[in-house]
Amino acid sequence: MLDIRLIREHTDQVIARLASRGGEAHLRIHDILECDKERRSAETRLQHLQSDRKRMSKEIGMRKAKGEDTSAVEAEVRALGDEVSHLNEASAKLEERQRDLLLHLPNLPHEGCPIGADAEANPELRTWGERPAFGFTPKSHVDLGESLGLFDFERAAKISGSAFVCFTGAGARLERALLNFLLDLHTRENGYTEMGVPFVVRPEALVGTSQLPKFEEQLYRCDRDELYLAPTAEVPVTNLHREEIIALEQLPIRYAAYTPCFRREAGSAGLGTRGLIRMHQFDKIELVKITTPEESARELEALTADAERVLQILGLHYRTIELCTGDIGFGATRTYDIEVWAPGQNGYLEVSSCSSFGDFQARRMNLRYKDGEGKNRFCHTINGSGTALPRLMVALLETFQQADGSVLLPAALQPYFGSDRIG
Repeated sequence: MLDIRLIREHTDQVIARLASRGGEAHLRIHDILECDKERRSAETRLQHLQSDRKRMSKEIGMRKAKGEDTSAVEAEVRALGDEVSHLNEASAKLEERQRDLLLHLPNLPHEGCPIGADAEANPELRTWGERPAFGFTPKSHVDLGESLGLFDFERAAKISGSAFVCFTGAGARLERALLNFLLDLHTRENGYTEMGVPFVVRPEALVGTSQLPKFEEQLYRCDRDELYLAPTAEVPVTNLHREEIIALEQLPIRYAAYTPCFRREAGSAGLGTRGLIRMHQFDKIELVKITTPEESARELEALTADAERVLQILGLHYRTIELCTGDIGFGATRTYDIEVWAPGQNGYLEVSSCSSFGDFQARRMNLRYKDGEGKNRFCHTINGSGTALPRLMVALLETFQQADGSVLLPAALQPYFGSDRIG
């Protein structure tokens, strides 16, 4: 959530940066400022009335002590009380409306975020490794999975519908191996603390990380219990410290967590694609950081490097791009996408999106720290996939497939899987 003082004091800059996103978000600034003006006016009037009522109440006491008639003054106090009650109600409604308007407003793109209308304007920052060369026609992960008995889409559909999967045999073992490999890497070598968190979350947790109210239609909701299935571990993990004031010496906080992710993908055109590329449920390791504004940029770069290291260790070719203003997510101020090469798709697949949110999420969840001068300031939050399993599995199977139809596993993964190949 944006700071209303920032909007009030730097209106033109806020409008310009929101306009760079495309869409009409910048057009809402006028309504927000009008609501803010009315709210502040009501609060000012309320303060004056309360001051007058307090003064007149003292006057009544003094007059009664002198034996004077106070009925007229008491009538004025009652009238003031009625007006105070009305203004309290009006002020609360205006405050609620202002918060609602701000919750629907996206974050400001970082000053260094490239300007562009859509994904076509995203600049490539770097690449790593080479695309694999084959002496045979490579198969897609779907064909490999069917021949090796790694997953079953038909029986998953019988149970849950389309865009779900059952991992079977070596496929289930590979998924478990990847989860353990990723968690060990990030906790033992990259300095993250492993967290095991609930997979269902309250609505206020989703408001805190900015999935609500904007993306209600993308979420699975348990209506009876007023809970949602977590769309990503970002939600429960970042909210661990909501409504807290963290000591400066505790920062930065670095967490790694596994959760299944549940996404309805309402209205998405890509769900008809066969295979693991777009699913309603998938496993992911999420990296979350809570830090200070001064360290925010450095921590984003470090988190991105940690996600990239996964692909380097596994020997997978990838590229890292930066999202432009027209493609960046609702709550993010800066984002790097890591895209792994998938030979069977003849293209790149996003396997991690590493974002800084500035103080946008922290304001929504009232997450603060006490700085060196004892002042409470809003934290900065950062997160990224470290990584998402289905697309990582797609890249592994398609990159390391052999002419005989088997899949040779990277050395780092072999101890976790218990063999050097699938076949």
